Amino acid sequence: MGLELEYEYGQTPISEEEKEGLLIKTVSTRRELDEFEQNNIESAVEWSLRRKFNLGRILTEEFICEVHRRMFGDVWEWAGKFRKTNKNIGVDKVMIGTELKILFDDCRFWIENKTFSEDEIAVRFKHRIVKIHPFANGNGRHSRLCGDILVSHGFNKPVFTWGSANLTKAGNTRKIYIDSVRKADQDAIKPLLEFARS
Repeated sequence: MGLELEYEYGQTPISEEEKEGLLIKTVSTRRELDEFEQNNIESAVEWSLRRKFNLGRILTEEFICEVHRRMFGDVWEWAGKFRKTNKNIGVDKVMIGTELKILFDDCRFWIENKTFSEDEIAVRFKHRIVKIHPFANGNGRHSRLCGDILVSHGFNKPVFTWGSANLTKAGNTRKIYIDSVRKADQDAIKPLLEFARS
């Protein structure tokens, strides 16, 4: 029996080929998968808290991939590797590296020129990562941790609360989050910025 997954509002489906990258072959339900992923994510968060990263390191493709690998590397073979398929969201797979480079350059410009508040820079960074959608799965969780790392390590501010809820579960908080991301897609960043500190 293969891995059968049901998807919540706004989740990106995993292709059959990507499912083959599951490292824990006994997993057969979304609940089991969520538990293994959450344990892996908690280890990645601890890793991020035990170290100090400067802006020069955070704003690199290598770091973005390392964060994803640390979050999902115990669960998925493709963790930390750019997706090889196009999804219902994100840039074309061949443009991922280019779009991340543009994001890093933009982010450096925002910081150097104080274009936005530090919170807004970190939220815009998170939003652009998820809009690029570099990985097969976990992009929302990954981009939130990247935003947290930027705001805490880069700007020495508290990490975001992101609505203080498990955003992988269905519910009103997830809907507010997804809707605020979609508004940010239309250049209305304020709802996502407010949600980040809610």
